[in-house]
Amino acid sequence: METALSNIEVLSPGARAVARCDIFGKPPYSETPAMLTRRFLTPAHTAAIASLQRWMRKADMSVTLDPLGNLIGRYEGNTAGAPALVIGSHIDTVRDAGRYDGALGVMLGLSCIEQLAAAKRRLPFAIELVAFGDEEGSRFPSAMIGSRAMAGLISDYASIAALEDEDGVMLADALERFGLDPSSMSGTARAPESVLAYLEAHIEQGPQLEAEDLALGVVTGIAAQLRFRVSFTGTAGHAGTTPMGLRQDALACAAEAILAIEEMARQQAVHGAVATVGSIDAKPGAANVIAGETGMSLDIRALDGTLRDEMARHMMSCIADIAARRNVGVEFEQLQDLPPSPCDPALSGLLEEALGEMGLPPFRLASGAGHDAAALAAIAPMAMLFIRCAGGISHNPAEAVDPADADLAVEAMLRFIDRLEASTA
Repeated sequence: METALSNIEVLSPGARAVARCDIFGKPPYSETPAMLTRRFLTPAHTAAIASLQRWMRKADMSVTLDPLGNLIGRYEGNTAGAPALVIGSHIDTVRDAGRYDGALGVMLGLSCIEQLAAAKRRLPFAIELVAFGDEEGSRFPSAMIGSRAMAGLISDYASIAALEDEDGVMLADALERFGLDPSSMSGTARAPESVLAYLEAHIEQGPQLEAEDLALGVVTGIAAQLRFRVSFTGTAGHAGTTPMGLRQDALACAAEAILAIEEMARQQAVHGAVATVGSIDAKPGAANVIAGETGMSLDIRALDGTLRDEMARHMMSCIADIAARRNVGVEFEQLQDLPPSPCDPALSGLLEEALGEMGLPPFRLASGAGHDAAALAAIAPMAMLFIRCAGGISHNPAEAVDPADADLAVEAMLRFIDRLEASTA
């Protein structure tokens, strides 16, 4: 493994970033060799942190791990303690993930700083590279814990500490096993004056750039999100002896609700709205027993926060009507509420100017996916750069990125840094 890590240094900056993501696609950076899964505070996450620390130090960065497991590499500016341009993304993955979601943004930022360090170039501001430990929420039922904490958006750390994974491990215990002190989580928050701006590079996770035959795009904003846990309570019964008309089938109720959700979302698709039921579980889970309890997720997104909220109210009302008609109880638990996050026009303009200098059209597009940038926007102006991914496929092992596109991304980010330097002179 060490040989593979050293050999990538001969590659171009973008190709090197892609190669590092490829290396991170298998053990010890994955929990299993069968598929890429790197969840927050697992041994695979620990392995990723260790390699990133080595690379950061080699690029003349000081390295710290904050109380929530976010890895921070600081490339100091001309003046010690100057505010920082933060470049970041996440290194956790969903189960059976692709290699580039999140990780590519971290590796591209690393390549940028390596270029600056090789040229012994210092700036009037520091650059901090942040590898957020958790963005996906694939282990604990709350996404973007690391970036929300850094932005000071978490007020109830006791609830965060008590979150449990599917094995019943509380986040507080996982932090302790990771070598961190859960009582210090509030220390993750950054003072706004310490952050000059935030930049995140990320695969598009959609097909627009490929359809336009473009390598890069400038993000205009990130969609608002709502996430719920919907719980249906009926009556378990014998599958052979309970007449159809007398059943209180929690699973059948959920199935009807899922189809209704899909139809309601289709009606708002013209406005860029979407809704998804991505997980469902039924109990007692036996082939010959009517489901007495069923739980499902509900994720609602729209670029317009008002539309998102209207959709949520309409969907919950419709689900309640379906449950009442079927004589099944229903409860809603809100798990997440992320407002829409517009990108900063001035920073986006710097990115567009950088693309123009490269002879690339400054194509604009919105993000339906959530990103750590949405949280950091609470304490600093933020911008995002999207990189084309093959087929628009993401959260899937088939994720693919052209190293030539990654090289263009590094160049665009460095030109952005040049322009940011000029604007702060």
